[in-house]
Amino acid sequence: MTAGHRITIEQGTEHVRVVHDGQVLAESTRPLLLRETGLPVRYYLPMEDVRTELLTPSDTHTHCPFKGDASYWSVPGAPDLVWTYPDPKPEVAEIKNHVCFYEVKVI
Repeated sequence: MTAGHRITIEQGTEHVRVVHDGQVLAESTRPLLLRETGLPVRYYLPMEDVRTELLTPSDTHTHCPFKGDASYWSVPGAPDLVWTYPDPKPEVAEIKNHVCFYEVKVI
């Protein structure tokens, strides 16, 4: 990381559920909690806990100088709702094979 910017990742035990238009898209009790300077805590869920058959790959790709290149997925009515870092930078390698949603509910 750089001076003033920090990312930490820890194994969480929270029950995280992602629901869109009444449909459960993901549910996990093993999220990774990613804390990044200036951003809200993000829950990265293991791919196995996500209903990927409900997601459509997007053409959107972004670059983060701290995490790498992200790919996105959409659901009807919610473009680019989900992202992942297929080949994250070594400093955040734990998030590989995990996805993050913009909106999650911790229960």
